[in-house]
Amino acid sequence: MATIASPFAAADGQPLDRDSFRAALMAKGDYYHIHHPYQFDMAEGRATAEQIRGWVANRFYYQVMIPQKDAALLANCPDAATRRRWVQRLLDHDGHDDDTGGIEAWLRLGEAVGLSRDELWSQEHVLPGVRFAVDAYVNFVRRADWREAAISSLTELFAPQAHKSRLDTWPTHYPWIDSHGYDYFRKRLGEARRDVEHGLELALSLCTTAQAQARALEILQFKLDVLWSMLDAMTMAYQLGRPPYHTVTEQRVYHRGLS
Repeated sequence: MATIASPFAAADGQPLDRDSFRAALMAKGDYYHIHHPYQFDMAEGRATAEQIRGWVANRFYYQVMIPQKDAALLANCPDAATRRRWVQRLLDHDGHDDDTGGIEAWLRLGEAVGLSRDELWSQEHVLPGVRFAVDAYVNFVRRADWREAAISSLTELFAPQAHKSRLDTWPTHYPWIDSHGYDYFRKRLGEARRDVEHGLELALSLCTTAQAQARALEILQFKLDVLWSMLDAMTMAYQLGRPPYHTVTEQRVYHRGLS
């Protein structure tokens, strides 16, 4: 990678050594959304069909925004070597050559749980809380230095565990879901591990001062907050029966995005 002036200012205090900083990043996995009660219920077979469909429909908004997030990072990145590696993330979701991509795989998951493609693309089920959380993440990446934006993707450190859990538990608990719908989770197992290697490489090489390391941990916590908040919104809507405006109307009157 070409040498570029760091956006992180030097700080007083001793930085963690490389192994200790890696351990500090990994410790953030305690706050990954796989530990949210909504995820527990899905993994342990307590989720209703409506709750599964609600999760799939809302998570689709996150999926379609990932390529826009990665395109924003690429637009801000002056380092060609990094761009050549990072662009694969965009291709993984949008598809290329014989790979139809992650978005297409998620559409098949939607069909497997009983949602139509039109429903998913219309975003009619996307809750305001989910939209606000995802948009906050994408807007952070658009405005941040590309290195900070890259660090925000480090929640992928913990993603393979989530994908494997669904592959291990959902077929048993939810036999009504067509098995072809699980292709997304299978696909992401390998892709996420590859992305983790690159993301960690960047974080460990860039964050060599105490201030830079503290900033990286704060950015990672922000991304964890985004994922957790998405599930909080789904909990209100699909588990507690309190979707937005439930005291006023049963209609999904919430906005679907502003141009």
